Amino acid sequence: MKTDFTCGLIGLGLIGGSLARALREYHPSCRIMAYDTNQDALTMAQNDGVVDLPLSGIDRNLLACDYLFLCAPVSENNGLLLEIKKYLSPSCLLTDVGSVKAPIHHQIRQAGLSRCFIGGHPMAGSERTGYVNSKALLLQNAYYILTPEKEVDAETVADFKELIASLKAIPLLLSCENHDYVTAAISHLPHVVAACLVNLIRESDSQDGIMKLIAAGGFKDITRIASSSPVMWQQICLTNGKNISKLLSDYISCLQQIKYEIDSSHPQELYHFFEEARDYRDSFIDASSGPIKKSFSLRIEIADEPGALAAIATILALHQISIKNIGIAHNREQADGVLKVEFYQEESIEKAREILTAKGYCVY
Repeated sequence: MKTDFTCGLIGLGLIGGSLARALREYHPSCRIMAYDTNQDALTMAQNDGVVDLPLSGIDRNLLACDYLFLCAPVSENNGLLLEIKKYLSPSCLLTDVGSVKAPIHHQIRQAGLSRCFIGGHPMAGSERTGYVNSKALLLQNAYYILTPEKEVDAETVADFKELIASLKAIPLLLSCENHDYVTAAISHLPHVVAACLVNLIRESDSQDGIMKLIAAGGFKDITRIASSSPVMWQQICLTNGKNISKLLSDYISCLQQIKYEIDSSHPQELYHFFEEARDYRDSFIDASSGPIKKSFSLRIEIADEPGALAAIATILALHQISIKNIGIAHNREQADGVLKVEFYQEESIEKAREILTAKGYCVY
């Protein structure tokens, strides 16, 4: 894989910006150009030294690209294809970063661009959006699904896999149809379920909001993803609705079965239901490479009193450990430790655990 390539990005939000930052960090000699309707994002990226050439539109500058990433919203990418086609060199590889793949592949075939398209889905993200929240580390150890068109030759696919791996992501080849079914199961359905749970509590709560008050424990953790962008999940449901609906039907059947076991007071069946779920979940790889990002956090046993939280923050700061979030959990439901500290990187957990344990804190 050559290192002096030129890369273009259409869209410079969270994912586009993180791709640009990773390219700049791991391939400092590459040339990066970008277009976004948000002029502030382009200016910021240029000032950061991430983007060499900010574009004012889809124009002839794109002819110089070896790789062109479509990072705009899915609905916009589809509309841009015919315009982009005018400025694609024969050697340019076209890709995207959308979380649903079948629709863009259909549009690519309609536009006659199958020879140069590899669909892409970096399974990374954040509740925060925009270039201002982008970072190269967002891609680190994240699965990056690649869905090449059949007309793309094996050497080109291998070259692109190498590029993605060089950004510290984990490339994985799937068909676009398989991708959409898999992500519907392990990403799209959980977001729908989380939103349903939150809305159920909202509709069932009393006027004094007692359910909301005590939801700060396990319920808040399992519904964290319900805080994601409504616009994005609206579009995902519209573009991958068939797969989501099929899995929702299976999930509803599962709920109906467990409802029957509860109504019938079947102790053995209830035990097996929770046992099988526990055993299968415990077999998961403990990594942050899936589509729903792992929270890098630990809990610390402290007295709920003034100065206790500040003491922890000071100790970690003195050891150059960055804290993403910190707070006292007044509800200890299903968890030990009253203070929850969240970090940006997985490596920080063990370092913080070692330091705080040496200081006499009880860490979970």
